Amino acid sequence: MKTVLFFRALSVALCLSFVPSVLAAERLKPFVLASVVEASLDQAVTDVRTQLDENSFEILGEYRPYEGAAVVIATNDELKSVSQEDRLAGFASTIRVGFSETDQGVQISYLNPEYLAAAYRLESDLAATRAALEAGLGAQEVYGSSKGLTEKKLRKYHYTFGMEYFDDPYKLASYESQEAAIAAVEAGLAANTQGVGHLYRLDLPRENASVFGVSMGPGVEADQYRDDAFQMSIVDFGDIKSTAYLPYQILVVDGEVLALHMRFRMAVHFPDLSMMGKHSFMTLMPSPKAIEKALKGAVAGE
Repeated sequence: MKTVLFFRALSVALCLSFVPSVLAAERLKPFVLASVVEASLDQAVTDVRTQLDENSFEILGEYRPYEGAAVVIATNDELKSVSQEDRLAGFASTIRVGFSETDQGVQISYLNPEYLAAAYRLESDLAATRAALEAGLGAQEVYGSSKGLTEKKLRKYHYTFGMEYFDDPYKLASYESQEAAIAAVEAGLAANTQGVGHLYRLDLPRENASVFGVSMGPGVEADQYRDDAFQMSIVDFGDIKSTAYLPYQILVVDGEVLALHMRFRMAVHFPDLSMMGKHSFMTLMPSPKAIEKALKGAVAGE
């Protein structure tokens, strides 16, 4: 009898010891396809805004980056609260829902909150936000990477040797106070001399922290490499579109103005992109510098 009990206990222990390794090996993908609807783009956007509102989301803004595409940006209490976890956590304080016209209908998709939480090194897994999005919008499938990435891989993600990590952002400007920084960013975005326009502003629970959403066009220099539409024409070539990559964000924290480096931000949203070829990072090689230049000029009011 003692022998039987011993082996039963051993079996239970082995099973329990195996569970964490299985969970750790779970792979995440960056986007969730909510649904494909037979409706106009305008109607799809209107319906989703209503569904988000009914599921306790606050609509921050809307972006029409190019023909046949739209993005609705929203937040909720959980997303706002993560800004208190870390100085850079404000980048994870919003969720983006993308709309893409196709021959089959309008694709509605959103960022995978669990993927975002791991990639942006949050303590929270944003499970409540994921549940609210699934309840309001649906969840047909996750996509954006053929195999997906483990949480462990995402928390230390960079595309390849020499490329930036999450905590290597662009340092766009620094001011004597948070108030001065906010004023400069507001003025620069309003002027829109760099093709960088204001979409939304969210003041966060963390003291001295606000996040802005910005549109990016070619600007007066006609530089396509800073242009949202051009960039997406290169990287968003799959059957299911990833419009929810947009828009770019600027974080103002403790008087410093930051943005995630394009070589991290685009790579973590499109982890399967090749280095070479027509649809590759090499095609956008000038974009990281072009984006940095445009954002720096915008927040300095140039």
